[in-house]
Amino acid sequence: MTSEPTSPPVVPPLHSPKSPVWPTFPFHREGSRVWERGGTSRDLPSPLPTKRTRTYSATARASAGPVFKGVCKQFSRSQGHGFITPENGSEDIFVHVSDIEGEYVPVEGDEVTYKMCPIPPKNQKFQAVEVVLTQLAPHTPHETWSGQVVGS
Repeated sequence: MTSEPTSPPVVPPLHSPKSPVWPTFPFHREGSRVWERGGTSRDLPSPLPTKRTRTYSATARASAGPVFKGVCKQFSRSQGHGFITPENGSEDIFVHVSDIEGEYVPVEGDEVTYKMCPIPPKNQKFQAVEVVLTQLAPHTPHETWSGQVVGS
C-alpha cells in the first residue's frame, strides 16, 4: 500500500476590484438634514464628540481657556446638538447636548457663554463646551430638561 500525500484543495485567490469603492466624504448621516441647510459647510463631526468621550487632557485645556460669548443659532433637543454663532461673527460653533449646563434647553436667540475645545482627529474645528445660558431670548417659551415649558 502506497501512501501518497494528499494535497489540500486549491482555493482561487481573492481579487479586489480594480478601483476601490470608497464613500464620498463628507457622507450624510441618516436624519442629518444636511441637504436642508443648503450645503455641507456645517457638517457634523463623526462620531459626535461628547463630554463622555473627550480625553481628560482636552477637557483640562478647554477648562483653562478663555470664555467666549455668542448666541444660540439653532439647537435640536431630539438630535442632541446645535450651533452657536460667536459674538465676533466667525464660523458657527458646534455644541453637543452633554456640554450644556443649566436647567433650560437652548433656543434660537439665547445668549450664551462657552469655552472652546478642538474636535479630533485633526483638531482643525472647534466645539463649544461648558455652555451656560446667560440671557434667555425674550418672548420665547423655554423648556426645562424635565420637559416643563416656561414662558420667558
